[in-house]
Amino acid sequence: MAELLVTGGAGFIGANFVHFWRARHPDDTITVLDLLTYAGNPANIAGLPGVELVEGDILDTELVEQLLRQRGIDTIVHFAAESHVDRSITGPDAFVSTNVIGTHSLLKAARTVWLDDGGRPHRFHHVSTDEVYGSLGPQDPAFSEATQYAPNSPYSASKAGSDHLVRAYHHTFGLQTTTSNCSNNYGPYQFPEKLIPLFLLNCLEGRNLPIYGDGMNVRDWLHVEDHCYGIERVIEDGRPGEMYNIGGGAELPNMQVIDEICAAVDRAFTERPDLATRFPDAPAARGDPSASLKTYVTDRAGHDRRYAIDCSKIESELGYAPQRDFTAGFAQTLAWYLENEDWWRPLLERRG
Repeated sequence: MAELLVTGGAGFIGANFVHFWRARHPDDTITVLDLLTYAGNPANIAGLPGVELVEGDILDTELVEQLLRQRGIDTIVHFAAESHVDRSITGPDAFVSTNVIGTHSLLKAARTVWLDDGGRPHRFHHVSTDEVYGSLGPQDPAFSEATQYAPNSPYSASKAGSDHLVRAYHHTFGLQTTTSNCSNNYGPYQFPEKLIPLFLLNCLEGRNLPIYGDGMNVRDWLHVEDHCYGIERVIEDGRPGEMYNIGGGAELPNMQVIDEICAAVDRAFTERPDLATRFPDAPAARGDPSASLKTYVTDRAGHDRRYAIDCSKIESELGYAPQRDFTAGFAQTLAWYLENEDWWRPLLERRG
């Protein structure tokens, strides 16, 4: 029986992890620490047994120490982060504060409680991103754990800084840490600023689909539940001090993903006549293609051209493999958004 502290557990990936861990480890207790910024939503984890939400800031080292001591927490799973690249370009300060200084705050608290106060078995798992490795050319090999860091945005630079701090606390102080670097996640509960939920909901709402540049930037797409499974494997059997890349095995250009979103929405309207009543502003409600909403916009500053993940380390050491391809994963995602309008509708209304 483990006692977990999940930071950022009311956000997209964190909430999915809480659901995943709750289902597979029903005897464990989970404390979620979340500041509930724009991307944190208590509804994401409402009603889950054995899960308690504490509204608070990872920068509050004293609060983290208190939670670790009073609740006997032995495992930290650290998701809390500012994560949207576009926001990091317009407001990088928050990314440095949360991602670098916030991670250091957690590490300090963990060191104090787990090491300085006598020592006990523990694990600090840090969730990072493939963006710390920079950008790949068309023929470059995929990112491995040995790839040199070369972050190109304030977001990825702040995550790289946090990765280095986690590594340093293991090698200098002996904190039992692991880090996972994941590719692009998609799935339920994703705030509609990222490509897949944004474009999916824009298709339903009849809003433009803003495509950066030529739309041929390549990403490896990872269903969030497969990501949670990879994290579980690392927490349970990963070697302390090690990094593990977690990917979905679905390296696709953005345009192909957008075309699949449009085609899937169009098929859904054909198969379900009720959707035309629920979403009358969708082109598909009139029998028009969702692809008619495509609009090309100026490319994002410093936009990395290609990411790709080499998962051979986690596959060989821990037996990880993604459980679904992109087509199956997106079909599940579309079905979830169609059936959970009450979750995402308030977010769109807040956006305006």
